[in-house]
Amino acid sequence: QVQVTESGGGLVQAGGSLRLSCAASGRTFDLFAMSWFRQSPGKEREKVATIDYSGDGSDNWTSYAESVKGRFTISRDGAKNTVYLQMSSLKPEDTAVYYCAADEYPPDTESPPSRFWGRGTQVTVSS
Repeated sequence: QVQVTESGGGLVQAGGSLRLSCAASGRTFDLFAMSWFRQSPGKEREKVATIDYSGDGSDNWTSYAESVKGRFTISRDGAKNTVYLQMSSLKPEDTAVYYCAADEYPPDTESPPSRFWGRGTQVTVSS
């Protein structure tokens, strides 16, 4: 099992910045990616950013949703098993509960990968 814990949410004014943290613990040696998702009331959960989980975190593949490209940066500290989401130039439409997810390699080639979710952290951007 993998435990995922988010922190760093809060209230910020439009144009401001916030950094979210996601700490993974437990069986982390089989993780291959971690992602941030967000969900606002009445909307489906959407993927915001993903980072691969190889190496020490100094050079990892990343991807972003179009809506956050150029404003959000995902990074990883391999020594701390922690992934960060630096959010800048925040907009009211970024208001949502942000969830962290950890993806684990399957135990065999016939099984799907496992995804472990955190409980989420609220981000509110005021106009």
